Amino acid sequence: MNYQETIEYLFHKLPMFSRLGSAAIKKDLTNTRLLCEHLGNPQHYFRSIHVAGTNGKGSVSHMLASILQTAGYKTGLYTSPHLYDFRERIRLNGMMVEEDYVIDFVARIKPLIETIEPSFFEITVAMAFDFFAHSKVDIAIIEVGLGGRLDSTNIITPELSVITNIGWDHMNMLGNTLEAIAAEKAGIIKPGIPVVVGETVPETHPVFQRISQEKAAPLYLAYDRFQTIGHQEENDFLKLEIRDADKSSTSTYYSQLKGIYQTRNVCTVLQAIKSLPGFNISDATIQEGIRTVVTRTGLQGRWEVIHRKPDVVLEVAHNEDGIRQMVTHLKDMKYEHLHIIIGTVKDREIEKILALLPADASYYFTEAHIPRALQAVTLQEKARAFQLKGSVYNHVNDALQQALIESGLNDLILVCGSIFLVAEVNKSLQLNVS
Repeated sequence: MNYQETIEYLFHKLPMFSRLGSAAIKKDLTNTRLLCEHLGNPQHYFRSIHVAGTNGKGSVSHMLASILQTAGYKTGLYTSPHLYDFRERIRLNGMMVEEDYVIDFVARIKPLIETIEPSFFEITVAMAFDFFAHSKVDIAIIEVGLGGRLDSTNIITPELSVITNIGWDHMNMLGNTLEAIAAEKAGIIKPGIPVVVGETVPETHPVFQRISQEKAAPLYLAYDRFQTIGHQEENDFLKLEIRDADKSSTSTYYSQLKGIYQTRNVCTVLQAIKSLPGFNISDATIQEGIRTVVTRTGLQGRWEVIHRKPDVVLEVAHNEDGIRQMVTHLKDMKYEHLHIIIGTVKDREIEKILALLPADASYYFTEAHIPRALQAVTLQEKARAFQLKGSVYNHVNDALQQALIESGLNDLILVCGSIFLVAEVNKSLQLNVS
């Protein structure tokens, strides 16, 4: 098979979460272990940081990778899902895995695929581990796909575990209380391995304390040491003033990731780097890694500006907590009128998301072209109950073209609600950002 045929095989032969939802999830680690045993257990041959959480885990993973790259370490990065290219999931020093590696890997394990019938995600995890071991990385940042305890990535023994936060998402698979969701995410905590938690709430704090104590894993709460005391946008960066309580000092950081919610993620990253055993990374390196995260690692879709006058922003926020943080950021923005292009998937608590959105915006209801997508007409009907009004469009790019026609130069157009919707934006038609 050539590369395109290989990708088609992966996308259509294997159960894929973006298509099927929870039906694609294998609720044990058996297949991942079988795949990795077949490959010689590559997960044993590189050091790693394991990152879980409801929101922010992608941003945190990319920032950690950028800092370690800046420090001169050969750094692997595994994240999901991808936006535009499958190879975004597996990176080495910011560069996507080569097409030839993907072709060769699938050819090598195709007989086993046909025998054990793994999921798409299980295959991509095994591919990433194999690639990182083959590349002899100094360290790899491994982002959890969903949950933690039974996630396919959870066969590694990392140097450090990181949990960004706990919120309401995937309750049909992780539990109907914050305590239950936290316990699933805390399943990545390993005996004796330090764990950093970015945020807690009264329901989740005792869960992390209990599980870390049971496993004799040192627990570091990022907010105990690092607090953001000021932030503002400056020259296309988010400027942050962050206090380090341990040093009684304040430092300035500039982030290419501009959403205000990144203030929490940066504090989590700072605590993670300070808690990472065996790595001595200077403050200047940390600052540079955060400042250049998009350039170094290729992260997209996090308050990503693709057009000016009017501003067009891509934002992958898609659950209740993510949308709440997005709306908080909007309140700090200056614009004349807000246009929101939105689409989501069926297995979300749609009403809770719609209740957070501003009623004075113009709405453009659309949908991603995946089976899990909620029909745009249904989304429009649900939105009426919250006084959110707008028209339906068959494709996000049609919605975006109409929003550009209707917008003034000082308006803001925001595309949000689904990672898969953002992935269908044709940026080549819109880009005018220098």
